[in-house]
Amino acid sequence: MADTKIYLKAEQNAEVMEPQVCVKDIASVYCADQAVLAKVKSLRVYQFHEKEQKRQVVSILYVIELLEKECGREVVSLGENAVLIELVKTDRHKGPLQRIKMVFVAGISFFGTGFTIMAFHNDISIGKIFGQVYELVMGKEADGFTILEVAYSLGLAVGIILFFNHVGGRRITKDPTPIEVEMRVYETDVNKALIETADREGSSFFFLCADSALAFLRLQGYLRFWFLWG
Repeated sequence: MADTKIYLKAEQNAEVMEPQVCVKDIASVYCADQAVLAKVKSLRVYQFHEKEQKRQVVSILYVIELLEKECGREVVSLGENAVLIELVKTDRHKGPLQRIKMVFVAGISFFGTGFTIMAFHNDISIGKIFGQVYELVMGKEADGFTILEVAYSLGLAVGIILFFNHVGGRRITKDPTPIEVEMRVYETDVNKALIETADREGSSFFFLCADSALAFLRLQGYLRFWFLWG
């Protein structure tokens, strides 16, 4: 006899472009019965309204209850206990405003990192150190810039490129970069915080100030990112 169970693997975060959210938008579904599978995928689990917040938390228990009620089959959950659903616009990553933001963030990162490196070099008096090393090896005082400064500058640039695993728009290896790892950790922390806040409120759907909470968590993430990589 074929397995008639419904297997549900929900993601922690799901971005949708339509106000009507179906099961297929928030989870991967499997069932041996193709008719049941098609019905499950098309079931609506949430509906965004025009003046409502565009970020909601849906409990998987609610989804399981809905599937068992509509399909009369046992549901096996293999994924998350709750899903953070975010309604996004189709042109979210387009337009001049997004490019302006990108240029602004790139400029802040570039000049901030440069200032940090210069401040560090000034604190340790790296110019004097190079002068002492040059005098120790060559037996005479350095007259201006030496090969040490040139080698150090090239080594610093090569080290940064290798560490961040990028040359222009190309990866050196297939491994995720340190920035990508840190951003994934940050996104996971944000999702968990919003879901836990919804759980504390004791509701299947999250109607609190998710945008304010997310703004605070983003600020916290930016500060942590700055101290780690700035």
